[in-house]
Amino acid sequence: MKIINKFLNRETISYLIFGVLTTIVNLTIYNLCVLVMLKYTTATVIAWIVSVIFAYITNKLFVFDSKIFNKTLLFKEITTFVTSRLFSGICDLVFMIFAVEFIHIDDFYAKILTNVFVVVINYISSKLFVFKER
Repeated sequence: MKIINKFLNRETISYLIFGVLTTIVNLTIYNLCVLVMLKYTTATVIAWIVSVIFAYITNKLFVFDSKIFNKTLLFKEITTFVTSRLFSGICDLVFMIFAVEFIHIDDFYAKILTNVFVVVINYISSKLFVFKER
């Protein structure tokens, strides 16, 4: 029961909700980019940028309840957030190239699959490095 309570709390539930919303933003932007004939790699990068902005705002305000608004500390928080998301963004792009070019998975299905792993990586990095309790 302790394990369940540890993982099913306000923070993890709200992260899952906003993680799903961030994934929807990512997939929507990705599909719009592909619809206007951008290559899947370019679409992945653009969707990543928009998703990171959306995720930072929602994670800061609604998931981890960060009260940092001092310019210096806020800059550090944003920098750490973007840096950690760069890692998962690179993982996203590498997996997309591998899945589409080498395994020949449809790019949209590859995008869905990679987002599952990205959400987990992002939660861990946000919890441990970005929005850690001060």
